[in-house]
Amino acid sequence: MSGPMALEPGGPEQDTLALRLAAPRRRGGDDRTLALRLPERGAAREEVDRLAADLSDRIGPAVHPYEVAALLEAEGLSADVIRDRYGHPNLFSLASALYERVPRTFPEPAPPADPWRPDHVRCLLRGALFALPGLAYLLIAPLWRPGDHAAALVVAGLVSWAWGQALGHRAHLRMVAGRREAGRALLAGAPLGAAAATAAAAVTALPGGGGGTAVLLAAAQSVYLAAAGVLLVLGRERLLLAALTPLVAGASALPWWEPGRPLRAGLPLLALLATLAATAWVLRSALAAPPGPGAARPPLLRSLPYGLFGLAAGVLVLLQSREHPYAVLVLTVSMGPAEWLLYRYRGLSVAALRASATPAGFLLRSAGILAVCLLAYLLPLLPAALLTGAEPAALLPLAAVLWTALLLQAFGVAWPPAAICLAAAGGAGAVTLWHPPPGAPLLPLCYGAAALCLTAYVLRLLGRPAPHG
Repeated sequence: MSGPMALEPGGPEQDTLALRLAAPRRRGGDDRTLALRLPERGAAREEVDRLAADLSDRIGPAVHPYEVAALLEAEGLSADVIRDRYGHPNLFSLASALYERVPRTFPEPAPPADPWRPDHVRCLLRGALFALPGLAYLLIAPLWRPGDHAAALVVAGLVSWAWGQALGHRAHLRMVAGRREAGRALLAGAPLGAAAATAAAAVTALPGGGGGTAVLLAAAQSVYLAAAGVLLVLGRERLLLAALTPLVAGASALPWWEPGRPLRAGLPLLALLATLAATAWVLRSALAAPPGPGAARPPLLRSLPYGLFGLAAGVLVLLQSREHPYAVLVLTVSMGPAEWLLYRYRGLSVAALRASATPAGFLLRSAGILAVCLLAYLLPLLPAALLTGAEPAALLPLAAVLWTALLLQAFGVAWPPAAICLAAAGGAGAVTLWHPPPGAPLLPLCYGAAALCLTAYVLRLLGRPAPHG
């Protein structure tokens, strides 16, 4: 063979080299042009090493050179650059070289997001919203004598509390079928609850005569609780706070300003009307939502234990408030942090389930989580009880009863906490009727026994992996 091809026999690579060396040189910058187009093997190797170092974090997890080739294509490497700078005939050759240079690395996957991460602002806001309506009684206190027919307000409150718990549970069940179905359940149930509470107040007050004012106040209280319950179930806490602005403003000015009888009656009425308007608007939006997937209506009896728990919890709090009126305020405000801790318990339990290798190990972790959450809920109540004059020995066990019962309900367990709370309410009621001497520890014993029963049931049920799966 003659000609340039015969200079370096031995294959296509040598033939290409021979052609380039035999090509006529350009004038000016001949050496630079040759170096650019034909890098030495050592320089090409350095370029490949540098490229491997730059892309090592993305090449390491690759399981095949083709993945590296796709990465190089995404980086925009052209065929000329691959051939001239890196000394490889094509993309796949360079990808194979990079794949061999970079050791395989398989980083740990990122931890999954907490599905039970609470909304901090919403939980705190709900705690405040549970307590703010009590400001209305500060405004209207001079307009009537609370000692007259106060039982009517108490009875109406108990009925509203029980009805609201049952209705809220049913609305959440209907939420599975869509927001529209939940709105229908609330639209049908809220007025019935307000009417039932008002009727109970009338039965309590009217036989003695002169209870018209108490019945009127009970009716306003019942209507507000029904409307506020709708807003809370549908997640419109901020709208409810805005509706209560007149009430908050009037009560906040009481230490420095006497509003007079018209404003004392008018500000709570304005807040009530604003709440009703907000509820009507929210329900209208819910009913206008597109229909959700078809789902059978759950039986009414499924919500019965939630209503019974609401009644029992109301009785327990009421009995405690007879001895220490500010206990109601402390427990009411604590419901926001209590809800936050329910979310944290569920999130920590899911994390414990992932970290546990045996059922016994999960049981230990679950017990620790329960203890931490209970202490986080109860410890702040201790100084609050001391500041308000409530008895910590009774307030803390009662708070533990409420929180553990709500925890079981959050996992769909309704009848056991309802039965235990009803038994505790019956025992506490019997103790109150017997008029124990001052300082007798019978009420705290009732609360403590119920708290121990509920805590043991929580450990027995939620100490197993199945409910958290």
